[in-house]
Amino acid sequence: MIDWKRFGYVLAFVTPALMPASAWLVAHSGHADPAAAFPLFFLFVLLPLADYAIGRDRQNPQDDDAAQRLERDPFYRALTIACLPIQLLTLAASAYWFTQLPLSPLGQLLWIASQGVVSGVLAINVAHELIHKNERLDQLCGGLLLSSVNYSGFKIEHLRGHHVHVSTPLDASSARLGEIVYPFVLRALWHNTANAWKLEAERLNRLGKPAWHWRNELLAWGGATVVMAAALGLWLGAAAVLFFFAQGLCAAMTLETINYIEHYGLHRRVLDNGRFERTTHLHSWNSNYLLTNLMLFQLQRHSDHHETAKRRYQGLRHYDASPQLPGGYAAMFVLALCPPLWRSVIDPRVRSFYASPVSE
Repeated sequence: MIDWKRFGYVLAFVTPALMPASAWLVAHSGHADPAAAFPLFFLFVLLPLADYAIGRDRQNPQDDDAAQRLERDPFYRALTIACLPIQLLTLAASAYWFTQLPLSPLGQLLWIASQGVVSGVLAINVAHELIHKNERLDQLCGGLLLSSVNYSGFKIEHLRGHHVHVSTPLDASSARLGEIVYPFVLRALWHNTANAWKLEAERLNRLGKPAWHWRNELLAWGGATVVMAAALGLWLGAAAVLFFFAQGLCAAMTLETINYIEHYGLHRRVLDNGRFERTTHLHSWNSNYLLTNLMLFQLQRHSDHHETAKRRYQGLRHYDASPQLPGGYAAMFVLALCPPLWRSVIDPRVRSFYASPVSE
């Protein structure tokens, strides 16, 4: 029997294809500025509608043997590794179109936002999968993907900060109940960048080395960012460099908005010994909408990811006991940008979850 879900993950490459599609529409539709927003329309209007039409997926590996076969299958890893050259090619082409297409200032802003969201999906989301793995190639590709959006601090802070302190007041990427997304994103961008440098300096200090040492991982990834920006500048000029850093900022803002969605209102209890309880699948929002899970390499099974962070995306489990979002991330992203609507939909779900015995 053919495993259609296996090949469904190829849908992840629809996202980078949106940029050349948008470039064609800008050049041929006669409506250049609206066409620059085509990726945004696709991801935040068409995709949520398709998500609800296709429905949910609760399928898990049938047993431990099936789970181990999934984990060892090189096909799934190859898809994520392939995202690095695709991201770099998409970014280079997008920078070229940014400097060449007949776009007004508004159209250019829409183009930057479109590429930023595409990079958030293709670069940061895939990097998130890769940096959790032990293989050196995965680590390298994950770091370079983050360098392409100038957010390499995520590689440090996410692993040594977020996963340690998730769903506690110590984590800047865990939104409190009632917190609005806009100040949350600004706080997360600032704190997570600063904390990445702090964590790396502490690591080097334990090795008896200064923070500004060649073994500082952030310096290497920052150097890769400079090389990418310089290459675009030499090829296309200063406008391409501005585009490169602007789309990276949009990508980072996309990531932090998703972080807002993933942990909003959830918390870990303080135990009698004063420490927080162990992180489980009860401390992240879960979404089992099939289409966006295929396109995001199952990022939406975030509950299991925080319980078993080393597990590859294809083996992540759905748990009915986890707090459940009423839609996929694309729909929830739009909802989060409207704070009164977000709170009217999600706040009652938070309260209901903690009122149920399963949350204890």
